[in-house]
Amino acid sequence: MREPPSDVAAAATARARARTERDWPTADRLRAEIEAAGWKVIDAGTAYRLEPAHAPDVETGGRIRYGSSDAVPSRLAEPAVGLASVVVVAMDHEADVLRAAAGIIATAPAGTQLVIVCDAPSGDMDAALDELESTAEVDRTSARLGYAAALNIGLRRATGPIVIVLDASIEPTGDIVTPLVRALDDDTVAVAGPFGIVSDDLRHFEDAPAGDVDAIEGYCLAFRRADAAARGPFDEHFRFYRNLDIWWSLVLRDGGPGARHRRAVALDGLPLVRHEHRGWTSLPEAERDRLSKRNFYRILDRFGRRLDLLTANQP
Repeated sequence: MREPPSDVAAAATARARARTERDWPTADRLRAEIEAAGWKVIDAGTAYRLEPAHAPDVETGGRIRYGSSDAVPSRLAEPAVGLASVVVVAMDHEADVLRAAAGIIATAPAGTQLVIVCDAPSGDMDAALDELESTAEVDRTSARLGYAAALNIGLRRATGPIVIVLDASIEPTGDIVTPLVRALDDDTVAVAGPFGIVSDDLRHFEDAPAGDVDAIEGYCLAFRRADAAARGPFDEHFRFYRNLDIWWSLVLRDGGPGARHRRAVALDGLPLVRHEHRGWTSLPEAERDRLSKRNFYRILDRFGRRLDLLTANQP
């Protein structure tokens, strides 16, 4: 493990002294300085240790594996080009990722960019995606960063004016890009996709038919790149995928208390097949529930009182 720079080590020593003296403002300020320098403090009673805040970038064979989303060069300040960017996160189950990618490559119209983000890929995943690098941008991480961080990498590399997040469990059988792009031609629409959900209380959600909904499920979710740049990034505390789609839909739709909110629109008839979501079914039920609840609390922390965002309460 690499050693912290001398200034970080000195700040950690001063912070420990401030904690002993119960000088909490100074301790908090020093913690912020340490974290801004790319390190984190792990307290254990009166003792502590320093660890890097994120994994290092690793270069192998001329290819960089990134240790954090912020380390990935961003294109978001560049003008958008083409029609859309499709972002697929590859964590495990390489056959599923290849199936989703093949569907996009075979059916998407000209001007569609495919970005595949490999979150700490296994050797099998690495080898499987080597063959796609001629038709897709493939970005890899040096450690498992989590689902939201992987999406942030995809956003940073996206060049299209519309970004479509596509889960590896989805197989396009026809052009799904054009209908999603057209849905976002309407300025009142913030997010679109084939699977919509609604709620009466922001605590329980259920599937909804095509039309205006409260959120779009992340299996296939489209939004404007400019909105992602303005309202993002994704909250990287969402390491597990579940419920991030609700949070992001509300972030994109929110016009502020008392304002008119933008819409989430579910589209009917997109040509795709929804396969088993093995990121869900491969986990024990207790672990799925634990991770899902942890993510849902993040929605409640930000939007729990915002019943004005619900479609049922819109004028």
